[in-house]
Amino acid sequence: MTRQKIMIVDDDENIAELISLYLTKECYETKIVTDGSLALSEFPLFAPDLILLDLMLPGVDGYQVCRELRKQSDVPIIILSAKGEVFDKVLGLELGADDYIIKPFDSKELVARVKALLRRVNLAPKPSSADEVQDPSVSYPDLTVNLKDYTVIYYGRKLDMPPKELELLYFLAKSPNQVFTREQLLENIWGYDYVGDTRTVDVHVKRIREKIGDHGDWALATVWGIGYKFEVRYQQ
Repeated sequence: MTRQKIMIVDDDENIAELISLYLTKECYETKIVTDGSLALSEFPLFAPDLILLDLMLPGVDGYQVCRELRKQSDVPIIILSAKGEVFDKVLGLELGADDYIIKPFDSKELVARVKALLRRVNLAPKPSSADEVQDPSVSYPDLTVNLKDYTVIYYGRKLDMPPKELELLYFLAKSPNQVFTREQLLENIWGYDYVGDTRTVDVHVKRIREKIGDHGDWALATVWGIGYKFEVRYQQ
C-alpha cells in the first residue's frame, strides 16, 4: 500500500522534525522544507497529499505560498502558526487553506486533523438515490454543479473551485430552499470529527459568492441567526 505524503513547510527545524516524527509513526511519508520558495519548487516534484504550512517563513511567506499553490492545485493545506488572531485565521482560510492550527499545538490533535482532512478528501461522495449514482449533479439556469467530475459550469464556462467549496455548493443546491445550520454543514461537508469552528463555513460561502453572484432565479442565501440555503425563486 502506497503511503500518503505530507510536506512540512516550517523554518523551525526542531518543530518540523518533531512533526515529521509524529506523522512517520502514523505511516505517512514526510518531506521537510524550510522556506517558501523551496516549497513552491518542491511541490510538483514531491506531489504531497497534504501540506502543513507555517506562515512566518523567510523570503516568500506562508500566505503567498498558499495563494500560489491554490492557483495550481487543490491539495489540502493546514496552516500551522503562532498567529492566533481571528484576522489571521480568516485570511488563511480565505486564501485557500482547509484548516488552521495555532502553535503550540498538541501532537494528537495535529495527527487527528491530518487524518480527518485526508479522510474527507479521499472519501467518495455517498449518493442518496439511484439517480445520483448515474448523475451526481444539480442544474439550475446558468449553473451546473457536477460531483462526479468535480466541475462547476457557470454561464457556460468552467469555474476553478476547490473540492470543499464545490461540495458545499452541491450539498446546498441539491436541497433547494432547505435551511441548514452551520453545524449541519460542518458535519456533512467536513465530517463529524472535523476539529474546526463554524467560521470555516462562513469563509467557504464567502469564497463561493466571489465566484458566482446572485442569479435572477436562484441565490446562495444567508438565513440570519441560523445558517444558509440555496434559494430557488422559480417553480422547478
